[in-house]
Amino acid sequence: MNVNTNALKKLASGVLMASLMMAGAAPTWAANPANPNKVLKTVFPAAETGFDPGYIHDRYSAKINSAIFETLYTYDYLASPAKLVSLTAVDMPQVSADGLTYTIKVKKGIYFADDPVFGGKKRELTAYDYAYSLKRLLDPKLNSPNSWLLDGRIKGLEAWTAMAKKNGKVYENPFEGIQTPDRYTLVLKLNNPDQNFPMLLAHGPAAAVAREVIEKYKDKAGWVMSKPVGTGPYVLSRWTPGSRIILKPNPAYRGFVWNYKANTAEDQAIVSAMQGKKMPQIGTIDVRVIEEAQSRMLSFKKNELDLVEIDGDLVVQALDGDKLKPELVKQGIKLSRMLEPSINYHYWNMQDPVVGGFTPEKIALRRAMAMAFSVENMISVLLKGDGAKLHMPIP
Repeated sequence: MNVNTNALKKLASGVLMASLMMAGAAPTWAANPANPNKVLKTVFPAAETGFDPGYIHDRYSAKINSAIFETLYTYDYLASPAKLVSLTAVDMPQVSADGLTYTIKVKKGIYFADDPVFGGKKRELTAYDYAYSLKRLLDPKLNSPNSWLLDGRIKGLEAWTAMAKKNGKVYENPFEGIQTPDRYTLVLKLNNPDQNFPMLLAHGPAAAVAREVIEKYKDKAGWVMSKPVGTGPYVLSRWTPGSRIILKPNPAYRGFVWNYKANTAEDQAIVSAMQGKKMPQIGTIDVRVIEEAQSRMLSFKKNELDLVEIDGDLVVQALDGDKLKPELVKQGIKLSRMLEPSINYHYWNMQDPVVGGFTPEKIALRRAMAMAFSVENMISVLLKGDGAKLHMPIP
């Protein structure tokens, strides 16, 4: 059952929060403009798993990866409804008349973060990197949990997979659906027209990785979970699994100028503060993992965190109605509201004598209970009124 919930955030500085939002504006200079004196201390309520785009499928690892790796497309930061924009692609895809062939040009002059594997040379991002990265999602030896992104969509997948199983090779084999006519051109061919396909290319698992990095640092399963090397604004500086993640600016990052349009009064305040600034602004992003909500709130009140999400029981501690409590306002704390899509599932104990089992009457009982579930009550009781019912499948 789909529900839109409000994710509430408190921050010591609205400028800091906006500084984390990277999008596909055109590059205007070569050096990363991040200020080394600016530090953002934030928190995750659950642990990350690692940083290989082809493998990770949890929210918190994905958040880190979005600062390290780059996809061809992303979303306009403030646009509502959501608007897809270019990130490393020159423009939106050129789509054939039958809707089956997508031709994408990759921007020139984008470079991976420095790494010893590159032998001291600047390593430019190319269409070959995206072709390789997409093939990794479909590599039968890897069994990527993100293969759904392309599985069944890309033309010639069955033939490519069969050839890989036959000759033991994968990336050297010709693939009708994923082609690179030249260094900066990626051609993707589909089995059926799919207007949502560009959105899939904006999803984290479709980010570009360098083959040299994968071959050098991969584990026995073929993944690179602890040595992420991307073209994004940050690099992984320190990682204590399940405890702490520190990001530092990527010196090779090209930067961009903050230039977005407001959709709400709150957005206008962000625009006024950020317009025209060189991005990113922050020199260090320090992420702690604190699973217990009260501990997160305590750390925030002790100024150990600059940014924290407010949900569940913390809502009543921080808000009077839909506004911050006066004592928090006096401390200079700000509240930023976001409407984020949430998917909630019903789980059943199939061995339970009442609801378990697969006979028609048991299936009917579970269906009836699921249909009787009140989204309104969930929002009112569990979310403390901080949510909005979703009335259609697409938010």
